[in-house]
Amino acid sequence: MKRFLLLILIFSYFTSNAQTITVLDEESRFPISNVAIFNENKTKHVVSDKDGKADLSVFKFNDILSFTHFSYIEYEVLKRQITTDKIILKSTEHSLDEVFLSSSKSKESRNRIAEQIDVFSIKDIQKISPQTSADLLAEMPGIKVQKSQFGGGSPVLRGMESNRVLLVVDGVRMNNAIYRKGHLQNSITVSPTMLDRTEVIFGPSSVIYGSDALGGVIHYYTRKPTLSNKPNINGAGLMRYSTVNNEFSVQAGVELSFKKIASYTSISHSKFGDLMMGKSRNHGFDEWGKVYEYSNNTNDYYSETPIANSNPNLQKNTGFDQTDFLQKLLIPLTDKSSLSLNLQYSTTSDIPRFDRLTERRDGELRYAEWYYGPQSRFMVSTQLELNPEKKWMNHGLITLAYQDIEESRIDRKFNSLDRSYKTENVDIFSLNADFSVPLTKTKDRILSYGGELTHNDVGSKPEGKTLAVSGNTITGYSGSFAVQSRYADGGSTYSTAATYVNYRQDISKTSTLNSGIRFTYTNLAATWIDKTFFTLPDNDITIDNSAVTATFGYIFKPATNWQFNGVLSSGFRSPNLDDTGKVREKSGDVTVPNINLKPEYAYNAELGILKYFNKKKFYVSGTVYYTLLDNYITRESFMLNGNTTMIYEGEEANIVANVNKDQAYIYGGTFDIKGTISDHLSTRASVTYTKGKAYDTEEPLSSIPPLFGMVELSHEKGRFSSSIDFKYNGRKRPEDYNISEGIDRYEDTPYLADTDSYYGTPAWTTLNINSKYKFSKNLDFIVAVDNIFDTHYKEFASGISAPGRNFSFTLLGNF
Repeated sequence: MKRFLLLILIFSYFTSNAQTITVLDEESRFPISNVAIFNENKTKHVVSDKDGKADLSVFKFNDILSFTHFSYIEYEVLKRQITTDKIILKSTEHSLDEVFLSSSKSKESRNRIAEQIDVFSIKDIQKISPQTSADLLAEMPGIKVQKSQFGGGSPVLRGMESNRVLLVVDGVRMNNAIYRKGHLQNSITVSPTMLDRTEVIFGPSSVIYGSDALGGVIHYYTRKPTLSNKPNINGAGLMRYSTVNNEFSVQAGVELSFKKIASYTSISHSKFGDLMMGKSRNHGFDEWGKVYEYSNNTNDYYSETPIANSNPNLQKNTGFDQTDFLQKLLIPLTDKSSLSLNLQYSTTSDIPRFDRLTERRDGELRYAEWYYGPQSRFMVSTQLELNPEKKWMNHGLITLAYQDIEESRIDRKFNSLDRSYKTENVDIFSLNADFSVPLTKTKDRILSYGGELTHNDVGSKPEGKTLAVSGNTITGYSGSFAVQSRYADGGSTYSTAATYVNYRQDISKTSTLNSGIRFTYTNLAATWIDKTFFTLPDNDITIDNSAVTATFGYIFKPATNWQFNGVLSSGFRSPNLDDTGKVREKSGDVTVPNINLKPEYAYNAELGILKYFNKKKFYVSGTVYYTLLDNYITRESFMLNGNTTMIYEGEEANIVANVNKDQAYIYGGTFDIKGTISDHLSTRASVTYTKGKAYDTEEPLSSIPPLFGMVELSHEKGRFSSSIDFKYNGRKRPEDYNISEGIDRYEDTPYLADTDSYYGTPAWTTLNINSKYKFSKNLDFIVAVDNIFDTHYKEFASGISAPGRNFSFTLLGNF
């Protein structure tokens, strides 16, 4: 009998140590690839292949194994307890105690984070299948997106946008020295087809991320390769067609996994045609937004006058193309360190600036040409990940990156042969070092620390060319003329240096404390040479600024399903080159440099409540906040050399500039629900309210959206899933607009002739449906109908009408 039992034990030991299992999705029972399987001290790991299979023979009989994947709940089990060849994982949709990477630049669960946060996983991104990353952000709770033209999207977080919101991709800040105030269109330079997840932190996050993060941080994480003990090849692709603008997008990605190296390569291309607006005008303004004539001028074609638009609901001059490329390599150096290489490139065709091409003066279209040249972003970064498990460092990331950004603006007025070119190129170098160490064996006290160095080198080149025309053909150039550069024509630099310390401690089983402090130093240097249009008090400037920012967060969990959050935080934003030294004309106002501009500061207090239901499969949360802006930057009339007007490009214009004012406030809140109602039914909903006003001028602040929200109901069973959502946006009344800055496009809202005034932004609602069917584990088909009732509306402060009824068809495949 003893010999028989011994044989059983020996047999169990060897079979357990030579075991191949298949990881399956609980709902569809399809295999899950790229599931990382670790032992307890993470000295060994394997990854499931494209068929969901993984060989567990590298692990010992008594090892505790962790099965991890961002889209699934982590599963732990003793190897000896695995008695079947199948491991079933549950989607994170069924448990909302998610893990976040951005809040402390390391993995942290929601129940230890005090700030308002949100995340969209790859499953969420594929479900909505957005045309651009700006459209992806518009789906996330608490974010409003403004568009001046279709080829862009400016996210607004807590009433702040553009250079007050920090964009980050794979740990590298995208914000640079020429990120402008007003509306910024750079969020689209990361293709949504390449994203693994997107995380958002709301409110000042200057301790971890430094300058610019006043409204919050948007962190894009692109897909990454995984290592495998056995050679493994995974491929995936996407094809999508949308009717509202004849969009056609394709994407293909290949992952190569080996024991000593892994690679992921992806390329995508999208072609967007002119955008059709909605035809159902429930707001009652029959002509608002319609395009009756447009310019058909191109780089090679000349026309003296606009032409009639055969379909006024079709927004001519809105289409463009975009191509994105991603290459990642992962190389393990030792059991406790690895090196990764990240190469990204994004470029577009010319992007028509729709709002400028529809701008009128004296009743006539003003511009024959106004477009952005190809917007390109090149980034190469290398990241060293360390897990030395030392007293002074348990985990560390050192990221060295270089970015090359190029953008240009080309314009020409009707009845003129003079075309102006303004090209900007920014070279950005950055070094980030982020480390963390548990101060106790139970990891209830964690110290994080690090630093950042950045350097921006900005070149700004103006050029004016007079066209040579034969009939309707542009044959070349007949001459040249002087054009004012957008930024300092003698060159400029913007550099930062920072260091921070962050401390997180579980005071008890029911409470967690988070605190941090950061010191940041900035230096700006610029030289202006050309004095054709104006002369500055000082043409060669150097500006130094520094600030200490801090955060204090407290999490209290009186019961398993309750969480109360409190945050006190400060942030600052040092004026960059765009704030201090930009020259541009819009609607008769010329912005000129103000070399005496100072940093603006934000002091924030917020309270949050989170209540879980149904074993944390469902939650209701609410966050309210109050942010005080001190020394805030706004645009207003300005005197230069004793003058308030100037002749610019042959026309008289008012002089304006960015200036510091005293204090302003923004307050508001977001109510959010998300989770599963039953085994096959889930929902999410949110509503966001924002209010902002200046204490000194008592004028509303710019970029404050009206009340907005959404409700979605989803059903998933087996291979079929579907959802229906309702989006709502309240009215923005005239008294809530900031008129002086001109950022919110008050004059683009419906005009009331009987009162000689503007209505403001009308309220709107849309109904949308989305369905997906999994033909197999390798093929998904998604059909969506957005704006079912073909409602006409404009997003607040947008220069373009939103898409009308849109049918989109998406095919997702993998092999």
